[in-house]
Amino acid sequence: MAKSSYQTRRSRTRGYRNWLELPEDVTASILSRLGAIEILTRAQKVCMTWRRICKDPLMWRTIDMRNDGFLRGYDFSLEKMCRHAVDRSSGDLVDINVEHFGTDELLHYITNSSSGIRRLRLVCCYGITDKGLIEVVSKLPLLEHLEISFSFVSAQSLEVVGRSCPLLKSLKLNKYGYRYPYHECNDDALAIASTMHDLHHLQLCGNKLTNDGLQKILECCPNLESLDLRKCFNVNLGADLKRRCTKRIKRLWLPDDSTDDYEFDRANRRELYEENQCDPDYADFLLFGRSVFGRDW
Repeated sequence: MAKSSYQTRRSRTRGYRNWLELPEDVTASILSRLGAIEILTRAQKVCMTWRRICKDPLMWRTIDMRNDGFLRGYDFSLEKMCRHAVDRSSGDLVDINVEHFGTDELLHYITNSSSGIRRLRLVCCYGITDKGLIEVVSKLPLLEHLEISFSFVSAQSLEVVGRSCPLLKSLKLNKYGYRYPYHECNDDALAIASTMHDLHHLQLCGNKLTNDGLQKILECCPNLESLDLRKCFNVNLGADLKRRCTKRIKRLWLPDDSTDDYEFDRANRRELYEENQCDPDYADFLLFGRSVFGRDW
């Protein structure tokens, strides 16, 4: 009976792989596909081999602190975790993504620790100010890709970014401006046009620029290959302007184009407006509160 039971257990486990027997370079490749939060809170605790791999500075050249702010709320431990991840990179950090947390102090810590950053992504980082961004961009001379989505950034800081980061090729600047189409503002467009002449990719979803701002960008950024104008409802592409865009731009998204593949067009924003039956100003205030303090604040 005991032998039969042993054979049964053996046959049940015969088809399963022992992940600890994988070559370490293969394991490292698999673990590198996890986000920094998953590595620090789970993966490195599996065994001593995985922990040793997770401490390799090569694992931290890219740091992805992606998280769902609506579920997690504002967690100060994320900033501590991010600093620890930056320390593990040993100065070799080239790509970092910070979402739903972050302060000027954290931005200073990141840029003081790593001079070779080529990609910086800041999403819903309400604790990062114009002043903080302006103070650190001079430490990012190799920056090629910048995204600042739904965070506080002014045209002034965009100008400083453009002057300080001559290698910048891609800019994503996504806003809630489409909620207020009656507001027109070309400040962002003029800052981009005056300082970012070598841009190849530009995303301005929800921006309040007008035709004048768009034309200025087209005049001053001759290398543009892709341009995303979805939800830029103050842009009215007549026949001539549309022809000019389509002739020059390889990939063009127009204001009314579908946002099905747009990661920030979340259903819970629409639900929030309906659930609270409130005007857009108050609903965006609720969104801000939830991202900082959690859903039940």
